[in-house]
Amino acid sequence: MNAPRNAFMNAPMKDTAPVHGTWEPRPAARWEDAFLSGNGHHGALVFGDPDDERVIVTHHTLVRPVGADEDRLPPRLAGELPALQDRLLAGDTSAAETFTDGRPLQWVRPFHPAFQVRLRRPDGAQDGPADRTTGRAEDDTEAPPFRRRAVDFRTGVAEATRAGRTGRVFVSRADDVIVQYVTGPDLTLDIRLDHRLDGAPTGLGVGHGAVLTAEGALLSLRARYPGSDLAYTGVTLVAATGGATTLAPPGVRVEGARSVLLLTRVRRHTGETDVIAEGRALRDLVDHGERENEAGAGPGSPAQGYDALLARHLSLHRTAYERVTLDLAADPAERALPGSELLARPRSAAGLERLFAAGRYHLLSSGGLFPPRLTGLWTGDWDTAWSGAFTNDANLNLQTASAAAAALPEVTEALASLVQRQLPDWRDNAREVFGARGVVAPAHSDGESGHAYHFNREYPLHLWTAGADWLLGPLVDHDDTRGEHDSRTTAVLAEVALFYEDFLTRTDGEGHLVVVPSYSPENRPANAGWGTVNAAMDLSAARHALRTAADRHPEHADRWRALADRLPPHRINADGALAEWARPDLTDAYDHRHLSHLYAVWPLHEITPYDTPDLAAAAHRALELRGPENDSAHGHLHHALIAARLRDAERVASALGRVLDGDFFHASLMSAHYPHRDVYNADAAHTLPAVLIEALVQSAPDRLVLLPAPPAQYPRGALHGVRTRFGAVLDLTWTQDGATAVLRPTRTVRIELRTSDGVEPLDLVAHEDRVLTLKAR
Repeated sequence: MNAPRNAFMNAPMKDTAPVHGTWEPRPAARWEDAFLSGNGHHGALVFGDPDDERVIVTHHTLVRPVGADEDRLPPRLAGELPALQDRLLAGDTSAAETFTDGRPLQWVRPFHPAFQVRLRRPDGAQDGPADRTTGRAEDDTEAPPFRRRAVDFRTGVAEATRAGRTGRVFVSRADDVIVQYVTGPDLTLDIRLDHRLDGAPTGLGVGHGAVLTAEGALLSLRARYPGSDLAYTGVTLVAATGGATTLAPPGVRVEGARSVLLLTRVRRHTGETDVIAEGRALRDLVDHGERENEAGAGPGSPAQGYDALLARHLSLHRTAYERVTLDLAADPAERALPGSELLARPRSAAGLERLFAAGRYHLLSSGGLFPPRLTGLWTGDWDTAWSGAFTNDANLNLQTASAAAAALPEVTEALASLVQRQLPDWRDNAREVFGARGVVAPAHSDGESGHAYHFNREYPLHLWTAGADWLLGPLVDHDDTRGEHDSRTTAVLAEVALFYEDFLTRTDGEGHLVVVPSYSPENRPANAGWGTVNAAMDLSAARHALRTAADRHPEHADRWRALADRLPPHRINADGALAEWARPDLTDAYDHRHLSHLYAVWPLHEITPYDTPDLAAAAHRALELRGPENDSAHGHLHHALIAARLRDAERVASALGRVLDGDFFHASLMSAHYPHRDVYNADAAHTLPAVLIEALVQSAPDRLVLLPAPPAQYPRGALHGVRTRFGAVLDLTWTQDGATAVLRPTRTVRIELRTSDGVEPLDLVAHEDRVLTLKAR
């Protein structure tokens, strides 16, 4: 290559590979520490004790009905909108506080677990009943030795071993079923489905079923929500090799078996579910394909069924997981440590490697029917914080930040599916609140409804108009990586532009359009009420949505670009910082976890150090002044993402360090919202890979930035498989002496290459690899 033309010192990396999984020397005592598996529909939390296994089952559709549907519609306020706009433009800073229909704050329907599958060695069986608290048997002899529990990110299989018995669990991406497989000599197990989980409502109507059929033992659990016709039913097929299976209500007992295979599905429904038919469908999975036995091709054994199920799953899961890897040349001895010990060494290269791998694994595993919720796809508690919602004004967007670059189209497709299902509700929001055509996304959703009904005086989220642009951002990025426009995204962009055509009708004294009302999640000016005028995020989102829609709809391009050009510029305040509100009489409030006003820097490229250096300097000043407020993980990592775009490596390291040092991660390597593992939450786990990628590689359709904010504490490493928005796969290797990047373009394009050595054009030819070298400065 050629750009920049400097020698590259390609020092060899250590001859080791990052560990793509994690392990612990003891079973999980809390559901938060349970290892996770999922396929974007079903989820499983695996405690990891073959003698007393607990597998909590979740499903993205499981949200508890609360209140009447007619109370969960957007407020009909369009008729009052002109008067509100008049008051806000006249300087009434509290006018928006009465712009509601008077209802109290309503959280979206809360996400909850289904039940747990319990497999327990009966008292007196084999080695004697163990005291689960002390780990010693009741007769004071040693309990069977526990070896370890582990989860393999490449396969999605959680495995635990004790005294010759091994339990394995994964959630099949191919067959949409939770697969459990226990092996060992002379297995005796009591098996049942148990709904008794933390916070389960006392009025939950639960019925159990257990039958022996030609397909095997079938267990079922039907739970009807209090005061509702809605219910959910879980069905588990139990197929044993050898021994005897007998009914032991509410479950079954397997005695003297060599192996036991369990397949579980759960469905939310009205009316009844045909459990027998579901059992046959599960048995068909075991018998899928030809099986060899003494009589030739015939029904499969549980062992053959497990192998076939796993093979079908791996063809999808492993391929996706292995697309992108990070190697920080960690100490092999540290790589071998259990996750909990690595978490006690928060700045170790091995720990960061594992958190990166776990973040991609959990993001992949929670993306399918929907993208990840606040808790990903998992919870062991019915009282899930913030309803376990899709929170669209920061959290979902941060969690999916790496989806395009980290080569997880499964996640962007899940996001696209969520958007498509909710478009009718988004249209209702635009019409009822703003009297406009087009669409407005809500700030919160349970996955069922896209209506904007979660709002009150202090959180006037029904006034937020930037949500559709932010949610469509990862889909636009994904289209750029593959070089083809998704017709669904193109159509929704047109509806967003139509909304702005109808909404942006007011002007200021200089002839600029005014976004009124306007809201900057989830902050307010220091000298005004919550709903205001010209929030920086709203301005950037409107400009971006209109221009992106114009690029895809040439028949409307002139009109939409002209509208975007009439929006006011960003304002720099008296502190030299990019103001959160472009109106001069609104004062910034700096100590807040959200950084909505820097939307133009990240995820957009509206403000960059290269194209808009003065605004970039003001954005950097705004970042310096921003306080951590309540130490939310999403605030710290949002800070890091913006700092990476502004090429501030020290600030990236500091923000990331607050999370690494703050005890945010459980032994499962799923994260918490607050320090000291307070409130189970996927923000940190899923966002961390995006931070590391942005620090090493940034791309736009016409630009590549290499090592914009490299982590000084990790002087050697390799990042493989990153997708760029100009249609190339990139492998990056760096040492203290320099770096090399290999680009594998899928299309011919000229881009701008930016490195520490400067800027120059770079011509890429489709399917011709290009090697870039640079020397450390």
